Amino acid sequence: MSTSTSQRPLERGRTATPPSVPAPRGNRRAWTSRGHLTAAALLTLAFVSPVYLTLVNAFKTQDQIVRDPAAPPAPPTTHNLTDALARPDRIVQIGLTNSAVTVVVSVLLIIPLGAALSFWLSRRSARLRRIVLAGFAAGLMIPPAVILLPTIRILTFLHLDHTYPGLVLANVGGGYLSFAVFVYSGFLRSIPGEIIEAATVDGAGSLRVWRTIVMPLLRPATATVTIFLSLWIWNDFMNPQFILGPLHGQTITTGLYLSVGQFSTDYAQLFGVMLLAAVIPVAGYLALQKQFIAGLTSGATK
Repeated sequence: MSTSTSQRPLERGRTATPPSVPAPRGNRRAWTSRGHLTAAALLTLAFVSPVYLTLVNAFKTQDQIVRDPAAPPAPPTTHNLTDALARPDRIVQIGLTNSAVTVVVSVLLIIPLGAALSFWLSRRSARLRRIVLAGFAAGLMIPPAVILLPTIRILTFLHLDHTYPGLVLANVGGGYLSFAVFVYSGFLRSIPGEIIEAATVDGAGSLRVWRTIVMPLLRPATATVTIFLSLWIWNDFMNPQFILGPLHGQTITTGLYLSVGQFSTDYAQLFGVMLLAAVIPVAGYLALQKQFIAGLTSGATK
């Protein structure tokens, strides 16, 4: 039995439409990469612009700054730096000294407290650890301005208001300790528990294990905590302004605030003070850069 097939002829006046061709994937990837590159360039420009303005204006005269703040110095001058260091109130020398002492003392207290508390939490039950970390999370989420007045009242009760020990105590008891605890707690999870158990079996106590085994292993995390806390405390304006007061003393940030005049401002000298204020944090970051990167990337390949 044979079968035959027949095709229906195309109607007159009707043409076959070709199927839609999708856009090449390479073009879409090119536009996406260009968009990402443009966004990255804009973000980089937003972060670099203040640094560029500080650098170029620190070596320009007052007239050059007023005429064109973004132009490079032509010719450059170092009178701004010498004038800032030669101020009769010695605002740069006093501010840098007070800021450096405040940062060093605060960090030296926060690091052992945060590391010891994190090590203690790592040996506790998961439920207790979650409860304690939730309390420290509140210290990170609550804005510092909300707890400023209660902090000042507590320092007044302890007779530590308008003192540098009170400022250091406010730094230790604020959100800085919470940040250190979270960093150390996350890093301690990558340390094998067998190391601590072996030291305990050998007769080492908790304090000795923490001092001789845990702290050396926490060196990258310590560098990360040190850099972040040092920058935050160094750049802090609110606590020194309200805890110390403008008449008792000043850090470098409050010193910059005092350098801004009410009716007129010497921008050349102000940019010189700003450049001198940024030298110490940048030098500290460059010194700890290797350990800082190791602390951020620790555990990423495990």
